[in-house]
Amino acid sequence: MTDEDGVPAEQVLAEIRELRALDRPTHGGRLFAYVYDPAVPGLDELAAAAHAGSAHVNGLDPTAFPSLLAMENALVGAAARLLGGGPGTTAPEVVGSVTSGGTESLILAVKAARDARPELTAPRIVVPASGHAAFAKAPTCSGSPSTRCRSTRRRCARRPPTWPPRSPETVLVACSAPSYAHGVVDPVAEIAAAAAAAGVRCHVDACFGGWTLPYLRRLGVPVPPFDFAVDGVTSISVDLHKYAYAPKGVSVLLHRDPALRAPQYFAYADWPGYTMVNPVLASTRSGGPIAAAYATLRHLGDAGYLRLAAATRDAVTALADAVRGVDGLRLMAEPESTVVCFTATDPELDLFVLVDELTARGWHTQPQLRYADLPPSVHLTVTASVAPRVAEFGPDLTAAVAATRAAGPVRLPAELHALATALTPQALTPELVAGLAAGLGLAGGQGVPERMAVVNTLLDAAPPALRERLLVEFVSLLQRPTY
Repeated sequence: MTDEDGVPAEQVLAEIRELRALDRPTHGGRLFAYVYDPAVPGLDELAAAAHAGSAHVNGLDPTAFPSLLAMENALVGAAARLLGGGPGTTAPEVVGSVTSGGTESLILAVKAARDARPELTAPRIVVPASGHAAFAKAPTCSGSPSTRCRSTRRRCARRPPTWPPRSPETVLVACSAPSYAHGVVDPVAEIAAAAAAAGVRCHVDACFGGWTLPYLRRLGVPVPPFDFAVDGVTSISVDLHKYAYAPKGVSVLLHRDPALRAPQYFAYADWPGYTMVNPVLASTRSGGPIAAAYATLRHLGDAGYLRLAAATRDAVTALADAVRGVDGLRLMAEPESTVVCFTATDPELDLFVLVDELTARGWHTQPQLRYADLPPSVHLTVTASVAPRVAEFGPDLTAAVAATRAAGPVRLPAELHALATALTPQALTPELVAGLAAGLGLAGGQGVPERMAVVNTLLDAAPPALRERLLVEFVSLLQRPTY
């Protein structure tokens, strides 16, 4: 990696371009996960220039770098106005912080709720089964165990059974607008009212949909209440690197008033260095992502976001129609936001093989494993860049389904299936993991295989705890140093 004499700049850039050629395409409307592309000419160049201009500015000290403070305050103000807060609303005192992404926003929402109740020795948070995985990560950082409420609605995991639970240790109840897996908006008004009656904070995870649901509502989509206009909603998270189309990674965590935000801060003076105060988890923060988000929001403007939401809505409608038109597939839920999610009605139509067939045709989708009584599914995150390509998807989906039927479902060897269903995480040994990885094509520096149906079938057969351990071990095998 390190060359004693250094490497010419153009050679370094050529190496990066060569590595990037291995990646999924971030532009072009054929990747339905991980990236958000508005297909706006010149926007990438604007964001890159803004990022470069502030990349070496440090968000640690707003008195030294007031430019970042001004941009952060502007981003928070824009998010608050969009989500029902600010002057002239029922939540005029909304404040917030800019974070590195939705996971950090959710962790901080949990931290603020926990630290507001220091008298509790075992504070708890309550999250629906459809809540984002980051809610499971938050307790590992905050020390607040989470209670996962199981769903009563089979297809889309929408409604938890009781809100909030009758535990006096509950400090936070969470809901989604929408849930990532199926794109369904939780009954926020009902949940927030119950939480408020119990004196518990209610956080709305709008990381995924917070920047597009208000625009969809203006376009006539029946979006249920979910923001600060709902009494009892105490905090909301929204990612700007999703449907605000800013580069990674910028999110905003909003609180209804400054008192609710106060426990979020970390301050420390009991050492001989400078007194530290952090509104978020990180101390040093590059100004690059913040400046890039600021430039993106300023350039697109309200009218631009409305146009992008309209294009996305039309693409969602066309994709859902394409799924409905294929025998053997059904939607997991009627689209309520920017997600199309479907499953198979025919047990011989292997969704994991279908995902590989779509990939072979240039469509990169996201397989989702079975959970409780929910079947495996295919997730499509739809962005504005999909709109010009959407007419191509239906014929390719039909062809991919035909190829999937011809190939037949993946059949795990009986001993491997038995292993996946009976093995406990504690029983995994390095030798066993290495053997499994070799058999699945994940060992020896081979990288990720082109076709993942066998891997996904094995993971699908395993219970969640074993899936987690297997994935940790597999990724650990991939992440090894080069010398």
